Amino acid sequence: MSRRAVFVPYRPKTILNKHKRADHWFWTRYSAYPYIGCQHGCEFCYCRERKYAPYDDPADFAYVIKVKQNAPELLRRGLARAAVGPVFTGDYQPAERRFGMSRRMLEVCLEAGFPVFILERSPLVLRDLDLLTAIHEQSSDIALGVDKALEAKLGEMTDTQIEAIGAGDQGMVFGFACDETPELMPMPIMMAHKLAKRLAQTRKEKILHYLRPDGKSQVTVEYSYGRPYRVDTVVVSAQHNPDVHYDQLRHDIIEAVIREIIPSDMLDERTKYYVNPTGRFVTGGPLGDAGLTGRKIVVDTYGGMARHGGGAFSGKDPTKVDRSGAYMCRYVAKNVVAAGLADRFELQVSYAIGVARPLAIMTETFGTAKVADGLILDLIKTHFDFRPAAIIQNLRLRRPIYRPTAAYGHFGRTDIDAPWEITDKAAILREEAGLDAEAVETGLSAGR
Repeated sequence: MSRRAVFVPYRPKTILNKHKRADHWFWTRYSAYPYIGCQHGCEFCYCRERKYAPYDDPADFAYVIKVKQNAPELLRRGLARAAVGPVFTGDYQPAERRFGMSRRMLEVCLEAGFPVFILERSPLVLRDLDLLTAIHEQSSDIALGVDKALEAKLGEMTDTQIEAIGAGDQGMVFGFACDETPELMPMPIMMAHKLAKRLAQTRKEKILHYLRPDGKSQVTVEYSYGRPYRVDTVVVSAQHNPDVHYDQLRHDIIEAVIREIIPSDMLDERTKYYVNPTGRFVTGGPLGDAGLTGRKIVVDTYGGMARHGGGAFSGKDPTKVDRSGAYMCRYVAKNVVAAGLADRFELQVSYAIGVARPLAIMTETFGTAKVADGLILDLIKTHFDFRPAAIIQNLRLRRPIYRPTAAYGHFGRTDIDAPWEITDKAAILREEAGLDAEAVETGLSAGR
């Protein structure tokens, strides 16, 4: 019969450990632990050597959990006499659900102004993130060029104020649009996003009850004379519970996900389907591979169809042109294509840190322009303001609108509040270019 854990409350005299130097065990100046023993049975939690495990029987380490009843009070007293430095604390084992000592100790660290060291896979990241309020401020050197923007209220900036606010970093950004889809996006990336969204829908609505949250998609489209001709390959990887048979999984994904999204006239007998190519996908998320890395900048944009300046979007405020500049370029490109000035259009804009106006603006129509390339550039310069503060103001970027972009891309999104997807400038661009509105709409429909 399996042994059950026993909890032994006691009141020690001290709890704060001070480390003279960092080593491969203690990476911080201080550490404090509310429990002795660990129900997970991992001695890393408390005992590097035998002397750190005060048990006669080493097997007791996982079953006799000593709970320091006065841990928060002891930590508060210890920190009051200590110089400020990182504290390694938070013992997330099953005992925490019953006693809550780790959270109370985190609250003490917060009250005392001591930073907390977090292990990569600590449940603190999900459980107690509300306690971690001390986010480091931006470098004062960088802030010199952008802080005025933070002090200005949305929509109340004069042109002089806009001119005084520089970009938050140097770099180049790109925007792209084409007439392959109603969203004016490349077809492969739009299909991939819609497949991913459909995969999540089948899980959430329990259409495929055995699916788990992780998943990804990839679509290879064959082009003929520059236009999408057929879908050559579809790859869908879907995390699942260990009980489902692979043949059922493959059949269900093809029928309930792939065929629901990709038009039948784009599929043929030569189309290849790869569903969980390894044959099994039970362990998913950061735990299943290299941990949580940076954002995937190509899947967030155009799926490799257009160039990319290299800067990610997520995690950056709109003074960073990596984000706001790329949004602006997409806004311009989409309006250019919607206006019928070109069937396929890419825009590049480059910035220098602290400088408001872009260093260069370059356009590329790939031979699809309906008017002179020079005229398109002139119209862009006339009707769009690329200064960072103007972008923030005109696209209303200082609003909590970014969370939905964490999945399914940032562009081609008609399902969320994405002001860079609005085509409110298309009519004026078309008019000043001398194009016929009805002819443009006919051309866009034919292209799709």
